[in-house]
Amino acid sequence: MSYFLSFCKSHRGLVFTQFQMLRSQGQLCDVSLVVDGHEFPAHKSLLACSSDYFRAMFKEYTKESKAAVVHLNVISVTGLENILDFIYTSWLSLSMYSLEDTLEAACYLQVMDAILLCSQFLINNCDLENCCFAANIATKFYLLDAIVSTEKYIINNLWILLQEDREEMELLELNMKSMMTLVKSDDIPKVHEKSLLNLILKWLQYDRTRLLNAKFLFENVRFGLLPLDTLRQLYTQSEVPLTASIKNLIIKALNYHSCPTKQPILQEKYSTLRNQKEWIVLVGGDANGELVENVLGFDVYNHKWRMVTNLKQKVQLHCICVIGNFLYVLGGETPENISEHTKEIALCVTNVVYRYDPRFDQWIQVASMLEKRAQFSCCVVDNYIYSMGGRGIEQAILSSVEVYDVSRNTWTKSKDLPYKVHGQASTVHKNLIYISGGKFTGQVNSSKDVYSFNKLEGQWKKQAPMTIARFGHQMATVNDDIFTFLGIYEPFSDIEKYDPLHNQWTRLRPMSFDRFCYGLVVVEQTVLMLGGKKWQDAQEVPTQNIVGYDAENDCWEEICSLAFPFSGLRCAVLKMSDAIQPEEREYISCPQIKLC
Repeated sequence: MSYFLSFCKSHRGLVFTQFQMLRSQGQLCDVSLVVDGHEFPAHKSLLACSSDYFRAMFKEYTKESKAAVVHLNVISVTGLENILDFIYTSWLSLSMYSLEDTLEAACYLQVMDAILLCSQFLINNCDLENCCFAANIATKFYLLDAIVSTEKYIINNLWILLQEDREEMELLELNMKSMMTLVKSDDIPKVHEKSLLNLILKWLQYDRTRLLNAKFLFENVRFGLLPLDTLRQLYTQSEVPLTASIKNLIIKALNYHSCPTKQPILQEKYSTLRNQKEWIVLVGGDANGELVENVLGFDVYNHKWRMVTNLKQKVQLHCICVIGNFLYVLGGETPENISEHTKEIALCVTNVVYRYDPRFDQWIQVASMLEKRAQFSCCVVDNYIYSMGGRGIEQAILSSVEVYDVSRNTWTKSKDLPYKVHGQASTVHKNLIYISGGKFTGQVNSSKDVYSFNKLEGQWKKQAPMTIARFGHQMATVNDDIFTFLGIYEPFSDIEKYDPLHNQWTRLRPMSFDRFCYGLVVVEQTVLMLGGKKWQDAQEVPTQNIVGYDAENDCWEEICSLAFPFSGLRCAVLKMSDAIQPEEREYISCPQIKLC
């Protein structure tokens, strides 16, 4: 004998439809639920199947199991009506106006599917008009997914909410948990720390009972990002009481501002930008024969440009470095007026050092180098800046080395190079400085020599020479290897890799993009070359493309193009926020985009 199991898709829906019809006609209803004098006839069996609360209520040993009327005193009429409709039809009527009542009923009656629908409704309908209300509802009923989603929405759109007085009033009604999440966030776009502090102060004063939470909020304020006058006003104000620990944080920030030259080595969470992203900054050099004053930023991930700042003085043949996310611009050649009568301009070698702070978009001049230098090299070891060799006054070639102590804002002499040299390149590998190539005094040809310097030993040590003599080239450290790239007057495009462990050089695949006077920077194990010049028909021709070198696979790929020919620049990676300068910053997409 054969048996078959058949399934009817429509039967389940038909049963629900019939139950709803019976309820609307009052037939076979064996219980009436009463809320605030409103009576709702229902069927115990269906209620028990849909709600853990009713299943427990209608068990055989309870008095409600035999009662014809059950009073529910903690549920609103609207909430119960919506949940009963859902139990009988699977449809839940939702709006921001009735959501709290519906959720209250769903949670009390333990109708889990309805709670999930309410949570998803909050996530899908969160906008500028209701995001704070949505976060409050999600927190009140502990809807985890909705809490995460609404708080993320508020954080991402806080800069808009703070521009609207009406929206700010909604922010003042935000619950404590969400406010804490907001203040602790590392990723708040387009909002100054001062604006965030003002919101905290208003939020605390909006409901004085919140003052008990002031300490927890202030502990997450980044006081190092606040201007001096704001810190002083906060310390002396009386509207919001400050604990001793918070006052100590403010005093620490005041001390931070009082020692501007030490700031790079005083970095911690309280002076770290929120929503900071890595940008490649392009500093100095020339475009179309004119020295460039603007410092540009390039977002290598999104291929966008931004204007960062202006140099304090135009410069070329300079060096740059970064300590504690502060940019230093050292030496080089700058234009100076050498004749008041003819207004004649000449390029003069300088020893001036400027430092840029992306937190406040500010430049300061720090201690000048002991010697004026151009076409030199610099490195950072243990937060000390080493300036080496180069060309000084009246074209004199230098062998001197000097060290900048950030904590003291002073330059001191270090062990001289083994020879006078300019146009050399340098890099750091495991706290050892490596220099290569360049030209010696009186020599026309470039050098292959390589030296290393150990700070602890204070001596220069000769290493295996490069296979190619180079001048005006660049070096980069990637993982455990050191690479040398193209220089000036090189009739080839070969690059080399140096293994410090075995003191050995390896010639790598030539690159197809010949160039010199380019910018170079390392971003996540990829070496980027930006702009520069190349030789074509015995002439220097500017290049605009940005190319990337994959050190692991020894291959090159074009990424995109600069907006204009740019050469003689120096590049570094700087972390910046989009809240540094007031709104409306123009971003420019790159042409010829390719992914490296």
